Amino acid sequence: MENILSFLANFIVTIIEKTGYLGVFILMTFESALIPIPSEITMPFAGYLVSINKMNIHILSFIGALANLVGSIAAYLLGFWLEDRLIRQWIKRRGKFLLISEDDYDRAERWFRRYGDPVVFFSRITPGIRTFISLPAGVAKTNFGKFCVFTFIGSLIWSYFLSYIGFFFGKNWSRIEIYYRKYEYLILFLIILLISWFIFSKVKKKKT
Repeated sequence: MENILSFLANFIVTIIEKTGYLGVFILMTFESALIPIPSEITMPFAGYLVSINKMNIHILSFIGALANLVGSIAAYLLGFWLEDRLIRQWIKRRGKFLLISEDDYDRAERWFRRYGDPVVFFSRITPGIRTFISLPAGVAKTNFGKFCVFTFIGSLIWSYFLSYIGFFFGKNWSRIEIYYRKYEYLILFLIILLISWFIFSKVKKKKT
């Protein structure tokens, strides 16, 4: 796995160095379209380029969010057009090549079934689930407009977050992965708390 990540990191860095914003757009689109290209490498490195005045952080973050939206729409449409059974068969046969497992899909589906449309937003900043939520959202045929809005806003926050970390660390941008993995479960716990608070607020309003 370390060799794969090292190869991906070198590939991502090379693409962005040669193509700039276009490279970021392509890489972030692929990530949200279920291609295993981690945004935790793409955006921090681009954030480092911001620190040396080769990119603008606002343009960068907007492009990252827009690309995530485009890739997520592709995954949404895949789920919309295919049945749940066919998607699971596809994951069993091809998932290992895209680093997707049935557990990943099941987890995304449980989140969506339990929390509904808002989870599309929260999932965009949640480790391990952010790229998979689009499939069950499509299968459930959630409102497409809401899906796009929630996806873009969540992705914009995520893009700014990773870009600023890359900007902060500068040439040591790759350290983000160490801290990201270390605090992955803490981030997940905080997101769950936010979702719980959102649901509680909605329920309380309906009762009053």
